[in-house]
Amino acid sequence: MNDAAPAPTPAPAPRRARVRAPELIGKGGWINTGGKDLKLADFRGRTLILDFWTFCCVNCLHVLDELRELEEKHRDTLVIVGVHSPKFVHEAEHQAVVDAVERYEVHHPVLDDPELATWKQYAVRAWPTLVVIDPEGYVVAQHAGEGHANAIRTLVEELEAEHEAKGTLRRGDGPYVPPEPVATDLRFPGKAILLPSGNFLVSDTTRHQLVELEADGETVVRRIGEGVFREPQGLAELPDGRIVVADTVNHSLRVLDPETGVIERVAGTGKQWWQGSATSGPALEVDLSSPWDVAWWQGKVWIAMAGVHQLWTYDPESGTVAVAAGTTNEGLVDGPAAEAWFAQPSGLSATEDRLWIADSETSSLRWIDPEGVVHTAVGTGLFDFGHRDGAAGQALLQHPLGVTALPDGSVAVSDTYNHALRRYDPTTDEVTTLATDLREPSGAVLVDGDIVVVESARHRLTRLRLPEEAVQVAAVAHRTRREATEVAPGRLRLDVVFQAPTGQKLDDRYGPSTRLLVSSTPPELLLAGDGTGTDLFRDLDLNPQVTEGVLHVSAMAASCDDDPANEYPACHVHQQDWGVPVKITEAGVSRLPLILAGLDG
Repeated sequence: MNDAAPAPTPAPAPRRARVRAPELIGKGGWINTGGKDLKLADFRGRTLILDFWTFCCVNCLHVLDELRELEEKHRDTLVIVGVHSPKFVHEAEHQAVVDAVERYEVHHPVLDDPELATWKQYAVRAWPTLVVIDPEGYVVAQHAGEGHANAIRTLVEELEAEHEAKGTLRRGDGPYVPPEPVATDLRFPGKAILLPSGNFLVSDTTRHQLVELEADGETVVRRIGEGVFREPQGLAELPDGRIVVADTVNHSLRVLDPETGVIERVAGTGKQWWQGSATSGPALEVDLSSPWDVAWWQGKVWIAMAGVHQLWTYDPESGTVAVAAGTTNEGLVDGPAAEAWFAQPSGLSATEDRLWIADSETSSLRWIDPEGVVHTAVGTGLFDFGHRDGAAGQALLQHPLGVTALPDGSVAVSDTYNHALRRYDPTTDEVTTLATDLREPSGAVLVDGDIVVVESARHRLTRLRLPEEAVQVAAVAHRTRREATEVAPGRLRLDVVFQAPTGQKLDDRYGPSTRLLVSSTPPELLLAGDGTGTDLFRDLDLNPQVTEGVLHVSAMAASCDDDPANEYPACHVHQQDWGVPVKITEAGVSRLPLILAGLDG
């Protein structure tokens, strides 16, 4: 006879919409698997997260960092697979993807999908997008943008418990096989500056340190800051001789005293800036977001804040930071600083009357004048890029990460994805090519009439004599590899799908918890429906005279833990920007769903 109380009945598993997951296909093959090709069936019994990313995208890099803790905690029941889906032509090169996987320390399998086959199968519309597949092979959730780590953590734990109870969970080691380490003095260096001694200081990005090299650009003098920096990038000398460093993944600025080797954090809290956070104030109390480069101009440190598509300033005198230009909307819009749009500004170089900007995602060279007006010298927007010289109005770059002012008033552009060094001359308004066959150049330094280029993907500095005449290159032009969505003329219903994660609700304590911003390129595409609102849906009236264009959609939703007993619930911001190429056709759709979190019912 057994007098023990009966076991409690387990709570029923939450009901979810489930769609059978399509197979994983990618012409580039698999990376980080030891040469093994994987199929969806290989992941049966595990929760699988597909991370659709492309290595140019700073938001994708943020999500890689968001997922690291989850990946480690559930390593015996969860597999993350990166599906690399290129925007730029260079990103479709297999070796470039292999390099990026090492550069950003991606410690899970990656499927190289240069033709966007799996992207199309899963109806993905934005980088980054996360798709959650349960241990039985069904899609149970999709999330676009950043800020979903907590929601996904909750879902992974639910799936683990649910499938453990059902007997459909399989524990064990995952399929990740790390690559063999390679010995080089630098590993994917980012930027460099010339020290008063004639030596170089280089941000050794993937090894999370700075390296001082002798004047030959090769001999290592010392390594600085191991354990302090995370993927440092930009460097600039302050008037007092100290060096300010963009500590990119730590979302901070640090200052190095090259004499003593002392490093101190001077700006940023170490946490990533989110919509609603402070945009000015004491430098050590304000969050930053992936500062990529720094320059001294007009008595302040200017910051290329790639993570939020803005320029900020840091004033060492007052110890404060503030937004200087940009709205956080991603795109190319000139004009007064407060109204301008940028897209991952990643390189800065100052002259007396201009701050030059390499605006990477718009493949453009831009500048801001002392009156605070933003101008574009080369580039047209998010979707056009290539390698074309000549008149600046029709010239093309491809994701430049660096810019260097030259003594004659022109600038050298590190045209990263074209593997080239380009030159723009404001006097003639012409673009030329100075050098080719540079592997992902990301910055350059003038030295005695020569230019020393940071060849990031060759892990070295390369010294070039500035040529008298430009190199001749066959012109090429490209558009983004994504196919346009065919939409019907007239009224288009835009629905941003957002379902609050389990145990959370929309945070409406201080007003609306959602925001939707819509615009278009060209602006004439929309007759009505542009602008900002608080509903996550919008009726758009399309202009029948415009046959194609791009819809720019930015959505934000804030959700908090739904616990009445907790006076201060934890809250989470979910946000994403979409650039959706559209083509107007009679057979097109009249509804455009964009998934922020959940599944489209």
